[in-house]
Amino acid sequence: MKIYFRLVVRLMLATSIICSCSAVAQKQTFDIATYIPPKAWEKQASTNAIQFSKEDKATGTYCLITLYKSIPGKSGSKENFDMAWASLVKEMVTVSKAPEMQPSATENSWEVQSGYAPFESDGNKGIALLVTSTSFEKMVNIIILTNTDAYQDDVTAFLESIELKKLTGTVKPPSKPITTTSTTQTTTTEAQKDEYAFTTTNFDDGWTSTVQENWVEVTKGTIKVLLHYPKEGTIFPADPDPLIRTVWDILVAPRYSNLKNFKTAYITTYDRPYLGMGTATTTATGKQVYIVFFRQGSSGWLEFIAPDKNSFIQQFKFDPELIRWDSESELMKPLTQMTGYNKFAVAASDFSGAWTSDFTGVQQLYNVYTGNYAGMNINQSNQEFVFGSGGLYNWKLLAINGMVGNMKYNQVKSNGKMSVLNNWQVKFSDIEGKPKTCHAFFSCIKGARLLNLLDAQYPGSGIYTIFGKVK
Repeated sequence: MKIYFRLVVRLMLATSIICSCSAVAQKQTFDIATYIPPKAWEKQASTNAIQFSKEDKATGTYCLITLYKSIPGKSGSKENFDMAWASLVKEMVTVSKAPEMQPSATENSWEVQSGYAPFESDGNKGIALLVTSTSFEKMVNIIILTNTDAYQDDVTAFLESIELKKLTGTVKPPSKPITTTSTTQTTTTEAQKDEYAFTTTNFDDGWTSTVQENWVEVTKGTIKVLLHYPKEGTIFPADPDPLIRTVWDILVAPRYSNLKNFKTAYITTYDRPYLGMGTATTTATGKQVYIVFFRQGSSGWLEFIAPDKNSFIQQFKFDPELIRWDSESELMKPLTQMTGYNKFAVAASDFSGAWTSDFTGVQQLYNVYTGNYAGMNINQSNQEFVFGSGGLYNWKLLAINGMVGNMKYNQVKSNGKMSVLNNWQVKFSDIEGKPKTCHAFFSCIKGARLLNLLDAQYPGSGIYTIFGKVK
C-alpha cells in the first residue's frame, strides 16, 4: 500500500538536483530560469509567472505548475520558504496543516527548500507543494497543485530540467571597527558598555552602529535608525493599521510628543511591509523630527529618524507617504537592509563558557488517501562550544534523526585552540579532524549577544549558524 502520492515523493527527490540538470531537448527561458516545458500541457504566461496545466475532465484529475519570477528575499532559505508559503500557497488554497519539510539541497549557489501539505479549494482536495530556491538574497518559487499521481513523470522531468542562473556575490564582513565616536554631523550616542570588547562598528559606507539597552543605534549624517530588540506585545496578528498604531504606542510614543500627520500605509505586496510615519517633537531635545516606522518579514521593528521628510527621501530614495498597495517591495529594500548593521566584531576575550546552537524539525506523516496517521519523523541537532582560558575549547555535535521508534543517534567531538583573526574571523585548530576558519560577528538582543559563525571555506548560501551563550 502506498502511504504517499508517488508524485510527492518523486518531487521531493527532484528538488535535490534542481538547478543542476540539463537535457538534450530545446530549453526555454523565463527570467533567470531555463526549462523544458512539459509536452501537451497548456501554458499561460504573465509578467510575474508562467503556469502549465493539465487535466482529465473525465476523471476530474488535474495538475498545475507555476514558476514565479525571481524576487528579492532574505539570506536564509528557510525564511524565504516560510514567507512564500504564507503569501503564495495560503493565498491560493486552504491548507490544513504546516508543510512537511524535506531535506534542503545546495547546487550552483542556490539552496533549495521544499515542503508540501494537503489542501482544499472549493470542495476539491489535493496536495500543494512549494519549492523555494535562494541565492544571495534572491529567491525563485515553484508551486505545484495536484490531486493525482498520473502526471508524476511530466512534473519530475520539468523540475529536473530547470536550471537557475548562477548569481555572484560574496559574504563580506564589514570593515574593522574603530572604537571612537563618529565624525559625521549627527553625534553618535555613546555605546552602552557590557562584557564584550566591541560596542561600536564603523562601516565602510559611512554608517556607525552602537550597542544600546533597547536597540542598536545606527547613524549617518543627520539620519538615525533604531533597530529595536524584540519586545513582548509588539508583534501579533492584526491588520496593518491597528498593528502599526499599537507598536508605535509601545516603542515610539514614550520618547516623543506633539505627533502630527501620522499615517500608515496599506501594502499588499509579497512579504507585506508594515509602514507608519509622522512628525513629532523629541522629548529629550525638544526638536521636531520626521519619523518612519517599518517592519518586514522577520526584520524586527526599525525606527528611522530624520530632521525632515526630504532628508529621509534623499537618503533612502523614496517618499513613504506615496507608497500604495501595488508598490514594488524592491523600493523598500534599503530599509530592510538596515538590519544588517546589527553587527559587531569579536575579540579573544569575548569567548568564555558554553555556547550552543539547536535545530529541531518534526514531520507528522499521514496517509494521503485515508487520512490515517503514518508516524512522525524527527531531525534534531545540537552543536556546542565550551571555551576555556587561553583559547582552549571543546566542541561537539549531536544529531538525532529518523522515524519515532527507529531513531538514529550520532555524535562527534573535538578539542583544540581557538584564535581570532582580524576581529571578523575565528580559527579553530580542530573541528572533525581538521582546522576550520569561520567568518564571525556578534549581533545584539536585549541583555545578551548572539555569536554568528559561517564556514569561510564553504560559505554556501551565506547562512550563519547562530549560537547563544548558556547562562
